[in-house]
Amino acid sequence: MPQVPTIKLNDDRAIPQLGFGVFQISPDETAEAVQQALEIGYRHIDTAEMYQNEKGVGDGIRASGLNRSDVWITSKLNNGAHEPDDARRAFEGTLEQLGFDSVDLFLIHWPLPTLYDGDFVSTWKTLEEFKADGRAKSIGVSNFLPEHLERVIDTCEVVPAVNQIEVHPYMANKELREFGESRGVVTEAYSPIAQGELLDDPVLNEIAEEVGKSVAQVVLRWHIQIGAVIFPKSTKPERMRENFELFDFELSSDQLSQIDGLDKGDAGRTGGDPATFDLVPS
Repeated sequence: MPQVPTIKLNDDRAIPQLGFGVFQISPDETAEAVQQALEIGYRHIDTAEMYQNEKGVGDGIRASGLNRSDVWITSKLNNGAHEPDDARRAFEGTLEQLGFDSVDLFLIHWPLPTLYDGDFVSTWKTLEEFKADGRAKSIGVSNFLPEHLERVIDTCEVVPAVNQIEVHPYMANKELREFGESRGVVTEAYSPIAQGELLDDPVLNEIAEEVGKSVAQVVLRWHIQIGAVIFPKSTKPERMRENFELFDFELSSDQLSQIDGLDKGDAGRTGGDPATFDLVPS
């Protein structure tokens, strides 16, 4: 089994660079998918309150027979729970659903700058409470733009450990990645293969032929080499295994440059725009 590299966070904890995501995996399939991923070798599971499958994540980890300390668990705050008291209740709900007394990383899922009077700072200060009492070993944000990160860093005690944002070759998000990293914030990349839109790209297919790997493996390896934390999602064991096999090859500097050249900026976005996204689940 290959050794998954880790990245050191600004709180001195080490996060596995490759994990398993459960976005859009139905609650009744999650436990089995997580157990299979752990059998393959994944030790980092990324979920969220809004995915409604936290219970399956906990059940899958317990079914695996692994010690809780061997698995990194990330979850995220529901968009409807930004008020401090709501955030406290929501976090307690996350721990109850998972069936554990702590998570390794807890994130504000979206900044929601058009809601809550634009106040995500009080939400962040509430997450600082969870870190202080040990129930969230690390805390971070997701979908935060530079102006959102600056407000938190300038007004709060704890600098976010990570910023989980959309990153893939069609939307490299380089400026945001570099901004966060200049302030000690590690980038986590969601939608790492642009929800499948990259698979037919001729440049990527040519590189895949050159290295004898699939297009998905080439793209995921690009993420590894640019220093992002990734957590591809699949319910198929063969695809889970393929996504895990990223450490027996490297992309050359020329191949990396070719992939960098595919960036379309905002036109490549597949998800919501953090400046305007305001979905609150009913």
